[in-house]
Amino acid sequence: MGGPVLPGTDAPLAAGELVLLLDRKGRRYLLELEPGAEWHSHGGLVEHDRIIGVVEGTAVRTSKAMEVVVLRPTREDYALKMRRGAQVVYAKDQAMIVSLADIRPGATVIEAGAGSGALTLALLAAVGPAGRVLSFERREDHARIARRNVERFHGGEVANWELMVDDVVAGLAGRHAHRVVLDLLEPWRAVAAVTEVLAPGGILCAYTPGVPQVMRLSDALWAAGRFTEVRTSETLVRPWDVDGLAVRPAHRMVAHTAFLTTARRVPAREEGGPARRRRKADTGGTVDWAASDRGRGGDGLDADEGRQDP
Repeated sequence: MGGPVLPGTDAPLAAGELVLLLDRKGRRYLLELEPGAEWHSHGGLVEHDRIIGVVEGTAVRTSKAMEVVVLRPTREDYALKMRRGAQVVYAKDQAMIVSLADIRPGATVIEAGAGSGALTLALLAAVGPAGRVLSFERREDHARIARRNVERFHGGEVANWELMVDDVVAGLAGRHAHRVVLDLLEPWRAVAAVTEVLAPGGILCAYTPGVPQVMRLSDALWAAGRFTEVRTSETLVRPWDVDGLAVRPAHRMVAHTAFLTTARRVPAREEGGPARRRRKADTGGTVDWAASDRGRGGDGLDADEGRQDP
C-alpha cells in the first residue's frame, strides 16, 4: 500500500489494510487484512476474505455468531492497540501538545524521545507532507518499536520522518527547528541544546509526569535567560454515559497523565530580549537541585531515558 486510507473514505476495505473490529462490549481488535487468513477470538473466527471488499461499518458475524463491526482505525485506535516499548502519549495530551506548541503544516519539529511512536504519529499528521519530524530515541529497542509502529500505520517508510538512535543533547548540535517537543525524564538537561536549536519565537513543549520535574524544568528555562511565557498545565477528560434519560458522568475518568510545560524562545536581555520576570524563587524559595541530586546518590537518569509501562 502507498499509505493509510483515511477512515470515512468511500472505498471498500482492501487486502493489506489495517482494520479495527469492534464487538458489542466495546472490545477492540486490530488486524491487517490478508487473503486466506483468519482472525480468531474467544467469540469465534472470521475469514479475512469476508471482510475484504466490504464498506466500513459493516457488521460481520463470527463462527460463534458474535457480531463485530469493521472500521478503519483512527490514529487513537491504533495508538491504543499498537505494540509498546515505552508508555505512549495518549490522545488528550497529543491534542494539547499540537495546540499549545502551535504545530502546523510545514513546520519542522524535533521530538525526544520517540517512545512507542504514538506522539510521532500525531506530529506527522500536524506538520503534513510539507513539514518534517525528527525523532530522537536513545534506546535501540524503543526505536525499533517506534519505527515499526509508525511505518505500519503509514503503510511503509515515511519520507518526512527521520528517527535517530542517539542522545538528544549530543544529537541536537547544529540542527534547527520551529518546535521542540521533549518527552524525557530530565528535560532540563536539554535546555541549553534546545536554546541553540530554536530561533527566537520558537516553542519548546515538555511532557513531564511529576511536580518536581515541572519545578526543575521551569527553573532551568528561566535561568537560561532565553525563554519567556513559561507555562504549565494538565488536561483532565471526564467521559459521560448517555443512554436515553440516564445521563451521568462515567464512573472512571482519564485524570492526570502528565504536565505540559511550554516556553517561547527569545533573545537574551543583552541582545534586545525582555527583562527576566521576577519570580518567588528570587526571594528565597530556590531549590538546591545539586544537593537534591547528591541526596539521591547520583546525578539522575540519562537525559532521554524513556518511561516504561508498569
